[in-house]
Amino acid sequence: MTDEQLIKCMKALSAPKRLEIFKMLLDGKLCACKILDKFEMTLPTLSYHMKLLSDAALVNVEKDWKWCHYTANKTTLSSLVEYLQNQVNKN
Repeated sequence: MTDEQLIKCMKALSAPKRLEIFKMLLDGKLCACKILDKFEMTLPTLSYHMKLLSDAALVNVEKDWKWCHYTANKTTLSSLVEYLQNQVNKN
């Protein structure tokens, strides 16, 4: 994981709502409508949050007609965990 990727991930997860959304996605695929049910936000606001998570490669997006389905990108999560573990082990 590059420093740039790390920064994107950390920024994306720094907002409480995005962190909560990411934790929800760790349990499996969710439609945007299910995420909206949990939070008081508009679809454009959700789209903004999901774009930041997606741009950080933390979330995968599948478009199905007019709906978007999201999953956590566990490969990126594993890389993030590995990077942080390596930093801890250096000391």
